[in-house]
Amino acid sequence: MNADFRSDTLTQATPAMRAAMAAADVGDDVYGEDPTVNELQERIAALTGKESALFCTSGTQSNLSAVLSHGQRGDEYLIGENYHILLNEVSGASALGGMSPWPIKVDETGGIDPSDVISAIKEPDQHHPVTNLLCLENTVNGFVQSVELISELAKTAQESGLSVHLDGARLFNAAVALDVPVSSFTKSVDTVSLCLSKGLGAPVGSVLAGSQETINKAFRIRKMLGGGTRQAGHLAAAGLYALDHHVDRLAEDHHRAEQIAKGLSGIAGLEVNQASNMLWVTPLPELHAGLAKCLEEKNVKVIPWNPTMRIVTHLDIDDSHVDYLVQVFQDFFSDL
Repeated sequence: MNADFRSDTLTQATPAMRAAMAAADVGDDVYGEDPTVNELQERIAALTGKESALFCTSGTQSNLSAVLSHGQRGDEYLIGENYHILLNEVSGASALGGMSPWPIKVDETGGIDPSDVISAIKEPDQHHPVTNLLCLENTVNGFVQSVELISELAKTAQESGLSVHLDGARLFNAAVALDVPVSSFTKSVDTVSLCLSKGLGAPVGSVLAGSQETINKAFRIRKMLGGGTRQAGHLAAAGLYALDHHVDRLAEDHHRAEQIAKGLSGIAGLEVNQASNMLWVTPLPELHAGLAKCLEEKNVKVIPWNPTMRIVTHLDIDDSHVDYLVQVFQDFFSDL
């Protein structure tokens, strides 16, 4: 058996999703004439309670378009020290927009203390950059940030004159985990990016939502970034299908992650931490290399970071994959 737990970005479009993509009604999106793109944007705007939305080719493009829409060269944005925009998006806001990040410490679940936001805002002074944006994230490495925390952080920032962007690459996971609508998280922030190609299983795309004014700015920035597309409705159709069929089923991914955690929890010499559809597995240091080699030989793919490995459940993982992974782990440790 081959079992690929590296990421929820690995999912393949289902036959029904591919059929929807092939049958999509399309036009030229640069002219705003692709009806399927327009429908997707309207759907996301409604889901998030925002005035408008913009279909982007990736989460990185969506986040970068948002950050650059909120600031200008020389400005500063605040962000959690381990958030994706800071660590995994090639410093785009700095390289292309001249904006500098100010990392804020986070707790063990990725949460930010509102008091640390206040402390990080620079006072008006000719020596300091202008702090004008707070970037949040949900989920953070699988850990769900509560509605109350997102709302409190947004209020704290906005009362100090900052805009707030939420990187919601896995926000649907957070909403399903807490059994609340996505709008519960998004109503308090100025912009939000929602990814369609992670847990929802679409092959391409994220959507940025916000005010009409901000989305108008983001539209121009997306063009500058090379994101003007033509008959993109074939891609947007996958997103629409995912919204209709793949949101509620995220609970299955969470349940399978819980089952893996239960299966591994009794193994001596292995620390297991589960959050939504992710597991963080830390073997004893002297066992890490051997475990990683064993998983590779048994065709179980994980992210074998040292000291902590990452395991992610997703649309293409079923119960048989879960059972196989647990068995491989148990066999390895029983043979020691």
